[in-house]
This record gives sequence, structure tokens and C-alpha cells, in this order.
Amino acid sequence: MNKRGICAFSPTEHAVQLDLIGRVQGILSAETYFNNLRDQDKTDKTYGALLNCYVGHRRIEKSLSHFQKMKEMGFASSALTYNGIMCLYANKGQYEKVPDILKEMKRNKVSPDNFSYRICINSYGVRSDIEGMEETLKEMVSHPQILMDWNTYSVVANFYIKAGLKDKAIDALKKCEERLSNKDGLGYNHLISFYARLENKDEVLRLWDLEKSSCKRCINRDYITMLESLVRIGDLNEAEKVLKEWEASGNCFDFRVPNTIVTGYCEKGSVEKAEAMLLDLKKGGRTPTSNSWGKVAEGYINKGEMVKAKDSMKVALSLFVGSKGWKPNPKVLSGILTWLGDYGDIKDVEDFVGSLRSVVTMDRLMYHALLKSNIKSGKEVDEILSSMKADKIDEDDKTKEILGLRHNETKA
Repeated sequence: MNKRGICAFSPTEHAVQLDLIGRVQGILSAETYFNNLRDQDKTDKTYGALLNCYVGHRRIEKSLSHFQKMKEMGFASSALTYNGIMCLYANKGQYEKVPDILKEMKRNKVSPDNFSYRICINSYGVRSDIEGMEETLKEMVSHPQILMDWNTYSVVANFYIKAGLKDKAIDALKKCEERLSNKDGLGYNHLISFYARLENKDEVLRLWDLEKSSCKRCINRDYITMLESLVRIGDLNEAEKVLKEWEASGNCFDFRVPNTIVTGYCEKGSVEKAEAMLLDLKKGGRTPTSNSWGKVAEGYINKGEMVKAKDSMKVALSLFVGSKGWKPNPKVLSGILTWLGDYGDIKDVEDFVGSLRSVVTMDRLMYHALLKSNIKSGKEVDEILSSMKADKIDEDDKTKEILGLRHNETKA
């Protein structure tokens, strides 16, 4: 549009274009675009866009050098510029440097905004400096141009909970709720999650009722938050009621919602209920995920029910479609493979390893299970050892111990 003369770019449009180039094509392309700008287009807007690019790519030296140029040219006159440097330090884990930038802002007569203070408060909280966090909050509250919002008190409450300061956390949550818009579902979700961490069931239920009456409708994200909170508290009966509310809500089906209770059942030892729920979903035409059946397998492992653990994991493996986000739990696989090697027959072992190798690469435990089952069945294992060698898995002491079983089987 700019090249064809349809829309002559002002510095603001150049800044937007520069930001997009930095996101898509990287720093070098952004620098080239900036360097090719006319002098009159190199304003605080375009300088700020290039700084944002450096910050986004976490390049400290380039960011600080460019920031210094902006200060020298009088372009570092907004909170946005300083916030970028504070975010950079926070993202690089150099939280101790964040408060110094806030001090520099004030020295240079640049007024901090809500985000400036929130980044600084977070930097103190991460370092467990509750006193520093409280002093910054006090300054923020007293600032005449700052309108306190619920997000800041949410950040403060989080660190109070982590520090075990329950009373102070509750006080911060009350202030958070006071500043919450009636229709802010995300804010209610934060409050519900925090009270669940404090194991305050009454407040969780009160806020859920308030959210349902205040917001036009609850979306799946809201139900997931509530169910996760009830699972954390350990009230699965109440969670079942909320699940029924969701089923009657008319919301689009999202497997993450019932999966929250499936996970809760497994964690609380009610793995049979979890399996029954997955089977009911399947009957209703809903396909459970690999992750869900993997959780059930883990639950059965914890109860020592190895046959059910193996069968559940096989279902999980059969549902795997190469999607991101799920890999079999190594501890669960180790338990099943060790058990199969010791007690399973050769067909069970070969079937399970066959299912498993379509999801993960062959490893030592899988070969050990195959070696054990074949030796117990009196079969030769030379081919298995050759495959093991081809996969660059050396024989260790455990392998030699298993191979030693051949002599015992011969004597028997």
C-alpha cells in the first residue's frame, strides 16, 4: 500500500510495520527496515518499535544500547519504554535489576503506570522479598495518577500464598474482588483458583455462584477453572455437580472439561470411576484422549493393579495420533515393562512393545522386557541383541543379569 501510494506511511504506520517485520522476519530485517527510514520518520514511535523488537528477542546488549540512544535523543519519555526494559530483565531472570529501572523512571520524571508497578512488585515477589513488594504496593496505592485494578492485588495475593501469609493473602483477595467488574469472568477465575489454593471451599462456591449470576454466560474456561479448584480441594462430589451444569449449559464439547475430573479421580485413588467416565464418554460418541487413558494407567500403577495399568496404557497408545502435548509417563512405562518382563507371557510383551514403539523409540527397558519374555519361553535372543546393538544401546549390568537367566532356564 505504501509503495503504490495508496497509503503514505506516517511514523506510526512505519512503527507498526517494523514491529511486524521484527516478529515475523527477525531482528536483522527489522534493523534494515529502520536504517532505511528517512530521518523524519525516525521518531519516538519507530525507535520504540525497534526497542520492542530487541526486547521481544531478549537481546540485552542491543536493547540497552538502543535504550541509551533513545534517552539521549529525548525519546524515552513514556512508561512503555521503561516497561520494556523491566520486562527484558524479568524475562532473563535478572529480577534484582527491575526496581532500579523503576527508580530511574522516577528520576527522569517519567510517571510509572500500572504495569510498571506490577512488574516491579512481581520482581520482589519472585525473590521472596515481601517487604520490598509491600513498599512498592504502598507507593503505587498513594500515586495520584494510578487507578488500582484487580490484577495487581491478584499478583500480590499469589506471593502471599506462596509465602504462607494466609491472612495477608485473604486481605489482598478482598481488595481484588472489590475492584472486579461484575462481568469479568477471568477475574473470578483468578479468585476461585486462589481460594482453592487456600483450601477455602466456602469462598470457592460463593464466587462461583457470583460469577454465574454476574456474567452473561460461563464458558468452558470457567468450568475448567472451577473443576480444577474443586479437585484441588478434594471435593469430587461437588465437582460432579458442576460437570452436570456444564453438560446442560449448551457449550461446545471440550474434552478438557470432563478430563479435569478424570484426572481428579486418578489422583484421589478413584481410578475405577475415571475409567467408567471415559467408557461412558466413548459410548456417547466422544473419543477420550491419550492423556486421559495415560492418567488411568498411572492410577492403576499406584494401586498395584498391573493388568489394568497395561490395558489402559495400550488404549492410550492406540489413540495417539502424533499430536503434541502427550508422551507416555516414563515411570508408568517403566513399571509396566518391568512387570511384563517378570510376569507377562511373550505375546503380551511383544504386543505392548509393538504398540509402544509407534509412539516412542525403542529403549533399554523395552529390549529388557523382550529379552526376559523370550528367555522364559526358551527362545533364542540373538536377533533381539542385534537390534539392540543397531539402536546403539549397549549391554549394561542389568542386560547381562537377564542374559544370565538363559543358564538357569536351561538347567530347569
